[in-house]
Amino acid sequence: MKLHRNLVFAVVDALNLIFNEGGYADKVVAKVLKFDKRWGARDRGFIAETTYDIVRWKRLYAEIAEVKAPYSRPNLFRLFAVWAVLRGIEVPDWKQIEPIPSRRIKGKFDELSKIRKFKESIPDWLDELGVKALGEKLWTSEVSALNKQADVILRVNTLKTTNKELRMVLKENDIETDFIKGYPEALKLKERANVFVTDAFSNGFFEVQDASSQRVSQFLEVQPGHRVVDTCAGAGGKTLHLAALMQNKGQLIALDIYENKLRELKRRAKRAGAHNIEPRTIDSTKVIKKLHGSADRVLIDAPCTGLGVLRRNPDAKWKLQPEFLEKITKTQSKILSDYSKIVKTGGKMVYATCSILPQENFEQVQYFLNSDEGQDFRLVKEDKIYASKSGYDGFYMALLEKN
Repeated sequence: MKLHRNLVFAVVDALNLIFNEGGYADKVVAKVLKFDKRWGARDRGFIAETTYDIVRWKRLYAEIAEVKAPYSRPNLFRLFAVWAVLRGIEVPDWKQIEPIPSRRIKGKFDELSKIRKFKESIPDWLDELGVKALGEKLWTSEVSALNKQADVILRVNTLKTTNKELRMVLKENDIETDFIKGYPEALKLKERANVFVTDAFSNGFFEVQDASSQRVSQFLEVQPGHRVVDTCAGAGGKTLHLAALMQNKGQLIALDIYENKLRELKRRAKRAGAHNIEPRTIDSTKVIKKLHGSADRVLIDAPCTGLGVLRRNPDAKWKLQPEFLEKITKTQSKILSDYSKIVKTGGKMVYATCSILPQENFEQVQYFLNSDEGQDFRLVKEDKIYASKSGYDGFYMALLEKN
């Protein structure tokens, strides 16, 4: 594999924005890919995948390269050189890259690979937290699975097409997909491709959504004609799925504190042909109080640490801080307490997170059930999804019924 200077420089530029300026990897990569319109799909793929790879293994590579934050430009090139050597790629003789002791790099890699926090490239505090929360065996398997590149999974929009029809349409665009057993609305790409440039996407035939995430809306057991409230709707990935499951019948209220996210939801809903969605910004407590006791179904897709989705957001493990867990669990507890009041008698509610930590999941549900607000609810069922066992994102969901 021959390395091209402009592509390598683009990767280093991206790493600088992520590591030194606090940029989010997905937004940084999207920005950097616009630097040169002449880049083709292969060039863009190299920039994106190499950047994510180095972000994912930052601690391991930095230890091997003997560099520390903040990373100077020469140090960023050293990180890139470690990445190249470990993949058997010949490092070019450029002035920006110092002579590379390949044998020492491989020796250091073998040595560090015996220590989990280096092998899996995670902060000390996170390794200690994972062991305490899940135990040595499960944490070791889970953190390894969360370092693997995520598959591209599509959710078929059943308001407009079927999985068989969409599979045929994508095949005409040279995009091969597989069905996933147990996930009736999912298609998995056999090879990574830019599906967003297809007519099928423009026509609203699908959304990109991990298989585990697709289970959340199904878990809520919605029916056409229900009044459903998605309390933390964001840009609406699960809201759109709920609309499809409801067959556009009934009322689907999408709540969020961020108006800009709801604007994005409106745009996506129009493309998807989802007509029963009513976005409402939570700009005061009155918005929630007006809905008390009125919904057949309530979804609380709560904000969380996001430790279950590190495969697609590897920079999150470097941005997370230990004190955030305490802060977010308090937020989750308040949200569950406040938004549960929207459920009417006989109605159901799903509490979900994309985390694998019991503190954010089962323990939150138990705390709620033992509180005054939760005394009328019972736990119907729950699902703990681990990447190491499912092959998809880590998730938690609990279905509760109001007696």
